[in-house]
Amino acid sequence: MAGIYLHIPFCKQACYYCDFHFSTSLKKKEEMLVAIKKELLLRKKEFGSEKIETIYFGGGTPSLLTIKELEAIFSIIYNNYEVVTDAEITLEANPDDLTEQKIKNLAKLPINRLSIGIQSFFNDDLKFMNRAHTAEESKKCLTVALQYFDNITIDLIYGVPNMSNEKWLKNLKLAFKFGVPHISSYALTVEEKTALHNFIKKGKVPPLDENLALEHFNLLVSEAEKNQFVQYEISNFGKQNYFSKHNTSYWLGKKYLGIGPSSHSFNGIERSWNVSNNAKYVKALTEGELPNEVEKLSVDNLFNEYIMTGLRTIWGISYQKIEKNFGENYLQQLKKNVQPFIKRGLLELTTNNTLITTKKGKFLADGIASDLFKINL
Repeated sequence: MAGIYLHIPFCKQACYYCDFHFSTSLKKKEEMLVAIKKELLLRKKEFGSEKIETIYFGGGTPSLLTIKELEAIFSIIYNNYEVVTDAEITLEANPDDLTEQKIKNLAKLPINRLSIGIQSFFNDDLKFMNRAHTAEESKKCLTVALQYFDNITIDLIYGVPNMSNEKWLKNLKLAFKFGVPHISSYALTVEEKTALHNFIKKGKVPPLDENLALEHFNLLVSEAEKNQFVQYEISNFGKQNYFSKHNTSYWLGKKYLGIGPSSHSFNGIERSWNVSNNAKYVKALTEGELPNEVEKLSVDNLFNEYIMTGLRTIWGISYQKIEKNFGENYLQQLKKNVQPFIKRGLLELTTNNTLITTKKGKFLADGIASDLFKINL
């Protein structure tokens, strides 16, 4: 089984914290969509007879596409790929795009899952982030969307400067009150070349407080558990049967095609990535060429990726899988390297020899993983 990710590189405006690839000009949207459809055609045999079990429209802001534009993309996919009947098909959307009519029309497409970028239910937070929607639009679109879509996930951001624990708790309680079955929640981070990075550098915004982010994270974990959500990945919380199949496929090392500028692909052995430039991407596809670079992953690369993703998920790191896929030397060095983290209560070994992060270790999972990486064994 494999997945398809489609990167739609357009946004109404730039969020201050975002470093994803996008353009705020829609002038070349038609040319871009022609190129995306061309890439889908050129790569249709890449995974052979693999069936497609997930399709994910990300970005950017895919909800900027019209219903006809989405229909045209689906036509290419269904006519050239074998999509399973119960495929999970997700569209990322912003609240300001989700009018009642748009939601009704989206529900008529193969899309069966919406990922809505709420970020916060408070207008001052949205203004701080330079989001294009209001808190009222968030609440209104969720009310309507839940009438047409059973499977909805929302994004929330914590660790925002001056966001009290009480305010963060109100965000969470409102999300749970709506009854969405999945929440993805991330700490606000400062990426270079973003407006937020510039604001902090100039003293217009205070530096981010890691202790505040940790407090928010612990509240998130606690409240999610109270509401019967499973934290199946560090930043992802879902009710049973509502885990993201597409994102889970990344974490479990399944194959996927990344279509569109800046998107990545993985075939089990090689990783490739498309150029992060709209004009170069369109030009290459117009000339019938794939605008990507390919890297054959070393055993160390594959090991490190498994460590990173494993520690972030409830599936953890299987000693049996390490030995089978990487060999006894990798397993023995890992066993040695994990001991300090087990002693500190950050990692634990289950009865079936699977290494997982403890509650105390979850917030530190990425740092722990980097300390366990293999470098030039």
